[in-house]
Amino acid sequence: MSSNDNARRIGTLIQQHQAEIQAEWIAQLQGLSFRSDAASEEQLRRHCGQFLALLPSATLNGGFDSIDGRAFDEVRDQLTEISTQRARQGSTPSETAMFVFSLKQSLFASLRQSLAAEPELLAEALWSVSTLLDKLGLFTVEVFQKSRDQIIVRQQQELLELSTPVVKLWQDILALPLIGTLDSARTQVVMESLLEKIVETGAAIAIIDITGVPTVDTLVAQHLMKTIAAARLMGADCIISGIRPQIAQTIVHLGVNLEDVVTKATLADAFMVALARVGASVTRTAA
Repeated sequence: MSSNDNARRIGTLIQQHQAEIQAEWIAQLQGLSFRSDAASEEQLRRHCGQFLALLPSATLNGGFDSIDGRAFDEVRDQLTEISTQRARQGSTPSETAMFVFSLKQSLFASLRQSLAAEPELLAEALWSVSTLLDKLGLFTVEVFQKSRDQIIVRQQQELLELSTPVVKLWQDILALPLIGTLDSARTQVVMESLLEKIVETGAAIAIIDITGVPTVDTLVAQHLMKTIAAARLMGADCIISGIRPQIAQTIVHLGVNLEDVVTKATLADAFMVALARVGASVTRTAA
């Protein structure tokens, strides 16, 4: 019997014993699972049923040598969906890989029972199935890792956007409080947020508060100057507040030219300057 005939026969055996293979597989996964709520149980049963429904057809048409052919398109799509969902749910790579690898035990038991009288075919079947599941398991890990990387990148972007709020302090006056390190990626987000708010409000003054920036080096100073230059092109002037003594000394040592930029020690001082520039003032009323 040729290898293609053997592959078709093994695929047919899996198809014929799908119900008992699935039941044993689910039981084993439930014993390994770290999540036991009703929704997870239902999702697990659904994923197992869908995967086992697709696997025999894929092996019947594509054999066991490769999972890259068109015969395994639906199997790969299903594993991609499962891996992506598990990445979003916070599963680990090991838990995701075990979804496929744990199928070996129930499949091997079924094949040993069905092919007990044909040891040569049984040996080939065990090797072929093991190799195939190894490839599918590695595929799930690769997809899981890519999905998790995408989630991390998206979360980092969201955190950057949340950490750079542009606040309207007064008519024509905006404030941009910066907290943490100012790198190239964050500078781009800062600049975009500030420019969008300038266009939206028509503000004439933008106060950039660096009280929460731990250190100012040449790169940070360059990023600040780029942001100020971009704001000026949009018709808004900038004031830098939060200049502490150590930051002032650092700027002087670095030789950064801030002569044409108004700088203040506190946000309150910068706000008073901004009010004067837009022709407004704050007065204290009697109690």
